[in-house]
Amino acid sequence: MSRRRRRLAAVLAAFLAGALLLAGCGAAGAPPNLAPQVTAHRPLPANAQVNPEIDNEGAVNDDCGNPTASLRPKGIATPRGSTMAEIKRRGILRVGVDQNTFLFGFRNPATGNLEGFDIAVASEIATALFGDPNRVRFKAITSQQRIDVLRDGTVDVVVRTMTINCERRELIEFSSVYFVAGQRVLVTKRSGYTGLADLAGKKVCATTGSTSLSNIASAASGPVPVAVDNWSDCLVLLQQGQVEAISTDDTILAGMAQQDPATHVVGPKFTSEPYGVGIPKEDTDMVRYVNAVLAKFRKSTWQAVYDRWIEPALGPGTPPEPTYK
Repeated sequence: MSRRRRRLAAVLAAFLAGALLLAGCGAAGAPPNLAPQVTAHRPLPANAQVNPEIDNEGAVNDDCGNPTASLRPKGIATPRGSTMAEIKRRGILRVGVDQNTFLFGFRNPATGNLEGFDIAVASEIATALFGDPNRVRFKAITSQQRIDVLRDGTVDVVVRTMTINCERRELIEFSSVYFVAGQRVLVTKRSGYTGLADLAGKKVCATTGSTSLSNIASAASGPVPVAVDNWSDCLVLLQQGQVEAISTDDTILAGMAQQDPATHVVGPKFTSEPYGVGIPKEDTDMVRYVNAVLAKFRKSTWQAVYDRWIEPALGPGTPPEPTYK
């Protein structure tokens, strides 16, 4: 063996001896886990609450009588010193609306404009005041903000799928009814659910401050209410499997079903939801004015607006008859 080979053999022997010595000192143990595995949960939308405390806002108050009875209209004159004259002086009608409810109040992604049945109602009021449907400053609000923005003077009126009931009448005024909806349930087609009775112990979504949320919480079948800010949040939760259903007015659900063909509306209507324009409590002259506008709207363009936005989803409809006191 040459000197070079003997030297290489000696080096290898020394290396093996060192390795055996280290092995004899005990195992080095498992390497540290620098990326520990954790269970991931899809985040909930901002302000979402599962099984929140809910005031029974929709409960019947026997002292209220018929909550849909509104002040009788007196025409569309705007006397000096009236609420309408002040709005005219300002030059713009401020309206609280939705921008997330397809068919009623939503932002058209192609144009950036707000569209839908409620937007058309707001435009009718602006047309009566200014002769221009575009003299409106829309303020996008959540269901929970509807009463607050009227009471603090942020807006002049709210047109946002707002059900008239006795509890709300203690805080604000309402116009006569311009649309009547009914609460139902939206589920995925593959779920097999046929109504709220099938959803015992299951999460069902509605917006905070809505009568729909109160109705879910009081349902005999015992669903678990999930409260969010906007109806679009409910649809995302349903698509992600974080809730089993959405329950609210059939008009709102019909818009969601058109947005997501994997969903459908099931079950019969189990409530009546009369929509009215919300108006500050002290502005009774504005209530009469809006009622005059709505009286004309029912006889003129109501049917065309309904046929454009609602008829394809819910079938034929006619304007509701007003009730006055």
